Amino acid sequence: MDKNEILKHLPYTKPFLFVDELLHVDKYGAKGTFTYVKELDFYKGHFKDYPITPGVILTETMAQIGLACLAIYLAKGSAGLSFVMTSAAVDFLKPVFPAQKVTVLSEKVYFKFNKLNCSVRMENEAGEIVCKGIIAGMLIENKHG
Repeated sequence: MDKNEILKHLPYTKPFLFVDELLHVDKYGAKGTFTYVKELDFYKGHFKDYPITPGVILTETMAQIGLACLAIYLAKGSAGLSFVMTSAAVDFLKPVFPAQKVTVLSEKVYFKFNKLNCSVRMENEAGEIVCKGIIAGMLIENKHG
């Protein structure tokens, strides 16, 4: 399964799609990028007069690139399956501001019984780690659609 096919299988659309480019994916992990354009709606109120990207959005970006893309690859795009995040333990080290581009890198810890656990980190354009953690999820039967 190639990178473009994986992106087509993601269950997200703008404004909740946080993957611009999937740079690499194999059975060991994934790497991709996203730029937080300044027009994103959440910047209007987070924080007043000092917009930064909310931690929940950073976590979601790491989960979409580092976990969901990898899960789709590992499941070979199996029809009728969806991927849901089940847990996340993330440390936030630096803020991410509007117009910043980030790179997400994940390393598979395990994938068995349709459960995926990854070590994921996000870097800014200077290569500094802005957040990192362990994110887990599972493939489930899609009963919608």
